[in-house]
Formats: sequence, C-alpha cells, structure tokens
Amino acid sequence: MTLLTCLFAAIISTIIWYKNAPQSQMKVGILCWIFWGASLMWLIDAIVEYTELKAEYFTPAPVDMLNDFFLGLSVVALGLIIWLVILLIKDPRGVIKNSLFRKK
Repeated sequence: MTLLTCLFAAIISTIIWYKNAPQSQMKVGILCWIFWGASLMWLIDAIVEYTELKAEYFTPAPVDMLNDFFLGLSVVALGLIIWLVILLIKDPRGVIKNSLFRKK
C-alpha cells in the first residue's frame, strides 16, 4: 500500500507538472522528484520483502495493509511539507517578500 500510495501521488504530481511545464512557477517538478524517489524506495523495499516472504507477500493481513496505507499517507504528507518549505524559501511569485517589505 505504501508503494501504491506514493505511485498515485507521483503520477498525479507529474500530470500537474506536465500540464503547467513551461511556466513552472510553483516548483511542482521538485514535488515530482520527491514522490518518484519515494516510489522507487518502496519498490526496492517490496522486491526485498518479496524475496524473503515469497508467496506470503501477496496475502497481507488487513491490519498490515491499513498500517502500510497510513505510512504511505504520512510519506506523501512529509513530501508535501518539504515541497511547501522549498516553495516558501524560493518564493517564486514574491508574495512573502512583498508582505515582509510592504511599507505601512
């Protein structure tokens, strides 16, 4: 479930990035790299786990699936937080700069 959750996030962010590719003001490309990197990590984890468990890998307990889903959601949330921090630091539209240096 962690792999599927991260893959869906990576695919959705890639579609959004591709749709707005020439402008790229919101740095969605960084978000794509974060989610594709997490998906690659979970793919390697799934391959290693499959080599250890063999056929048992395909029959997880419902509790394990729910825990994996929550872990996947937390990875997606952490990726979004990292992206937001990068976005706030880079400030591509100058919103933060304008609000800090606005004359009263």
